Order: sequence, then C-alpha cells, then structure tokens
Amino acid sequence: MYHILMTDVFPIESDAGYSGVCIMSTTWKDVQHPSFINFIACFLDANSYRLSFTPIAPDFIFNCGGLSVAFIFVTNWDFEDTASIFSRIQKLKGQFANFYVVVTLPTKDQHDSFIRSYFKYGMELGRPTFMPVQDLEMGFEKIVKVAHARGVCKRQDAIAKLRAEREKSARSLDVFIKVVTSIPGIDNHDANALNQAIGSIEAIAKASKEYIMENTDLSAEKAETVAKFFRDPKYYLGPKIK
Repeated sequence: MYHILMTDVFPIESDAGYSGVCIMSTTWKDVQHPSFINFIACFLDANSYRLSFTPIAPDFIFNCGGLSVAFIFVTNWDFEDTASIFSRIQKLKGQFANFYVVVTLPTKDQHDSFIRSYFKYGMELGRPTFMPVQDLEMGFEKIVKVAHARGVCKRQDAIAKLRAEREKSARSLDVFIKVVTSIPGIDNHDANALNQAIGSIEAIAKASKEYIMENTDLSAEKAETVAKFFRDPKYYLGPKIK
C-alpha cells in the first residue's frame, strides 16, 4: 500500500576506522528519553560511526562513503498532529536527494491512522520511502542499515568508475606503445620514456631532437629518428603497426 524498504537484508560491516558520521538534530534529541539517546550512541559506536549533535532540519543526516542520507524519525505517532508531520516531510523531500522516513507504529490504531494520513496528504510512492517499525530500537537499526547500504553502493560505484578509467587508460597506453614502437629502432622502454616525459603522440610529434634528449634517456640517434619520423614522409609512411 505504501513504499516499505526491506532493510534487514543489509548486514552492517564496519570498515577500518569509521564507517561514517551520524549527525543528530539537537531539537529531535531534546524530546527523546535519555536512555534511547544512550542506546543510539552505543549502537553507533559499536558499528564505527561518529556521532555529533547539530541544529539540522531532518532528524538525522548520515555521511557514508561520500554520500549524505537524511532521515525523519517519528518516535511518537500523534493522531492529532499528522498534518505537521506530513508538512515537514513534504518540505524536506525537496531538499535531500536521499531521504527516508521512519515511523514507530506499535499499535494497530496507530498503523491504521498512518495509512489514512499517507493517502490523505497525497504522498507519492517512494518519494520519500517510508519505513514503519514497531519499536524505537528497530527503527534506528533500520536507519543505520539503510545509510550503510547506500554508502556501500556509492563506494562500489566509485570503485567501478575508477576501474573503468584505469582500463581505458591501459588501452590508450597500449595503443600509444604500438604507434611509437612502429618507429624504426624504438622499443618499449623508449616508448614508455616518451610517454612519461612528453605525453601524447601529438606532443611527441612537435618535440625537437634536443627536447627529446633533454627529457628522456633516448640516444641522439633515436631522438633524431623520432623527430624526423613525424616530419619526413619517408619515415612516417614506411613503418606499419604490427
């Protein structure tokens, strides 16, 4: 009926050092029982999260793996004040790309009231994602699991992009070496030296014999061959890439 995220499939696995940072709203903190705040602090510490208290609009912001995830945590469903709860949700969902709402609904009456309010205030499916829970501890555990999972996905995406860039770079270097070693007398060592000291094929084509000798360990003969290769048709029309 409403979008529920099943977070129990995500185990929490602490990395070396801190897994992330949890920022708790001071306003939210002030209306919670001290024992629950203590539970949160201990739970975060056990899972390698740093906790700080700041006046922020949502109740929590987690920074994990370079990603910020915001949460509203409704710990006391008020039958008489549903309008202010959903008004706040509508306001914050436009401010955060990654935004979730956790609602504690221990009784059937509260659950039914939430369902009616969800449709009454025109919530869009998944915008934001709501996570109804039966108790406070379960609610906060789900918050940490969601934040952690989103951070892991972000890191994995960054790693995949880095790996793709490295593979692209390796392919480009392979093509570069094939082109440069097609020059008579130039071997892989020479090609790598030219790549590191001068750079692209275009830059090498513009380099003089003297510049090549100053910036690489190529001999005068090889430097002259490279310089002539890109200027003399009898050179660059001769060799073929194998």
